[in-house]
Amino acid sequence: VQLQESGPGLLKPSQTLSLTCAISGGSITANYVFWNWIRQPPGKGLEWMGAILHSGNTYFTTSLKSRTSISRDTSKNQLTLQLKAVTPEDTAVYYCVRSEGPANFDSWGQGTQVTVSS
Repeated sequence: VQLQESGPGLLKPSQTLSLTCAISGGSITANYVFWNWIRQPPGKGLEWMGAILHSGNTYFTTSLKSRTSISRDTSKNQLTLQLKAVTPEDTAVYYCVRSEGPANFDSWGQGTQVTVSS
C-alpha cells in the first residue's frame, strides 16, 4: 500500500487545514483497516489525531475532537483531514498511516509539512 499526502504547506492562524491522502495498492473499504492521521510537531513526538475505519466510522483524540474531521471518498480511494481554527501550535509534519486494528501501523505516507504563521 502506498499513501500520498497533499495539501497547503502554509496557513494563517484561524484558517482551516485540509489535507488529502491518496491510497494506492489497497482499498479504503478493506475490512479491519484503520486510516489514520498522525502528526509530529517540530522537536516533539508523534501525535495520533484520529482515524476513519473501513465502516466509515471515525475516532479522534480528545484534545482535537472539537476541531477535527476525517472523511473519505470511496470512488477516489482517498481520505481527507480537516482541522479548523489552526494556530501556530498546529505546525507539524502530517502523516497518513494505515493500520490493521487501532495500533498496528504498517504503512506510512512520506508526510507533508504544514506551517501555521501570520
